[in-house]
Amino acid sequence: MQGNAVLVTGAAQGVGRQIALDLARAGAATLILCDRQRERGEAVLAEVRALGADGGFILADLAEEDEPARVIDAALARFRRIDSLVNVAAVTDRAGVADVSPPVWDKIFAVNARAPTFLMQAVIRHLKERQAPGTILNILSVNAAGGTPDLAIYAASKAALSLLTRNAAHAHRFDRIRINGINPGWVDTPGERQMQSVTLGLGEGWLAEASARQPIGRLLLPEDVSRLALFLLGDASFPMTGSLVDLEQYVLSVRD
Repeated sequence: MQGNAVLVTGAAQGVGRQIALDLARAGAATLILCDRQRERGEAVLAEVRALGADGGFILADLAEEDEPARVIDAALARFRRIDSLVNVAAVTDRAGVADVSPPVWDKIFAVNARAPTFLMQAVIRHLKERQAPGTILNILSVNAAGGTPDLAIYAASKAALSLLTRNAAHAHRFDRIRINGINPGWVDTPGERQMQSVTLGLGEGWLAEASARQPIGRLLLPEDVSRLALFLLGDASFPMTGSLVDLEQYVLSVRD
């Protein structure tokens, strides 16, 4: 990633934060961080700069229709170029087919599918104008293969982005724009801790109980996702494109 300018959404915590920090350690020259949490996002920016990278923070709520275009415009106005895009930002609101409301459906698809689509569109156009190669990475989910009943709409949004990842990779292979995705399993992040312990009311003991059920004795960590992310973004994975990599403790097709 030496010298690259990378835009990372959902960069204020969890997987997005870890990817941003590891990109700085890997030599990325510029980290453009995007999130709806200003204080946390600016704290990550300070961490990135302490690692020697330049950077900036863009406050944005990607549920809003015009935000992807504004984010790209702001990034290019300040830093002049984007070499790689990492779509991490997502909402994990619980909703099944039988109980989802139109506003919840709209919000999940807006953040998880629409925003990444138009961020990809803008970066692809930018790279083509520069006649430059680039990489795009979408953080997806193993739930795209089906998901539990209460994650039906979340899973559907990730399945939509999975298809778009492969389709865009095929469409832009001759533009030298490589587009891949990661399907993480259950990851221990601040957002997931809030969801499980508070929103779902499972209390502080949920993590120990969930970890005990995993083959490796713990949930995945942001660092696990970030290692694979840097591989797919960097030259080491050349010429991979259109790949959706499962990062899970189970073999999904044969799980009991």
